Amino acid sequence: MCARHAQTAFDALLVNPLFKGEILLDEPMAKHTTFRIGGPARYFARVGSLGALKHLLAACAESDVAWYVAGRGSNLLVSDSGFDGVVITLGHDFMNFRYDEDTQRFYAGGGVLLSTLVQDSFRRCLAGLEFLVDTPGTVGGALSMNAGTSTDYIGAQVESVTLLDAQQELIRLDKDELLWGYRKSSFAPDEVIVECELAATPADPFYIRGKMEAFRSRRRKTQPLGVASCGSMFINPPDASAGKLIEQAGCKGLSVGGACVSDVHANFIINDGRATADDVVALIELVQMKVFECYGVKLKPEVRFLGFA
Repeated sequence: MCARHAQTAFDALLVNPLFKGEILLDEPMAKHTTFRIGGPARYFARVGSLGALKHLLAACAESDVAWYVAGRGSNLLVSDSGFDGVVITLGHDFMNFRYDEDTQRFYAGGGVLLSTLVQDSFRRCLAGLEFLVDTPGTVGGALSMNAGTSTDYIGAQVESVTLLDAQQELIRLDKDELLWGYRKSSFAPDEVIVECELAATPADPFYIRGKMEAFRSRRRKTQPLGVASCGSMFINPPDASAGKLIEQAGCKGLSVGGACVSDVHANFIINDGRATADDVVALIELVQMKVFECYGVKLKPEVRFLGFA
């Protein structure tokens, strides 16, 4: 009986014992998004080192396999048919971080959880990251979408970012080489955020705790916590609130299938446990139509779509 040989570089990687990572086949993405929605990814890869990431991206290029880096899936809607490519998450080596007292900076890997970073910052009596308290996701994902508000955002704390580009080369960009906007950054889709430097300022712990509690209290009062969602669905238009426009257009409680506009905050679409990605897309379009009819404003989704045509 003849041995079965791998047909592509990617197939070879799957059976390479030196590969520092894990690859799952046909992994349901509903298990990896806060929306709890999404069909299977053809491959779901957890890479534990920079070398493993480079090998994986090289194999994807050689085998012509599409890829997407996902953090904790907190701002992601995956189609019901899934994604015919590789969903990559950053593991072990990318989850390391340290604080340098001389430079007063955090050095954090792209896979570090925001919650871990915020709590360590508070423990060290360092200010600057309080607005991220209770925010799901990773450092890499937060940088990619410039997580925060129009006045408090993670890009403002960045001193440098190290990324892996499309040619699998490491590039370090200083803060004056980076552009930040409301819910956007200057990173390209084929660039992977490997590490960053974040500024932190020593401050009174009671001041830091007070700000954290204020942010936490506001979220508890104004957001539908404890339910499956992807956070804010639409980007706020200039000088307006997407949530208020949606509410004033009569969309609170509006539903399609198992997807529903939250009664707590109209800029949240929640999954009641039965929602499909198609339900969410249909509801997004319905809300957009109603707001446009009332105010002439076309709301732009904040959520990122994966696996849709």
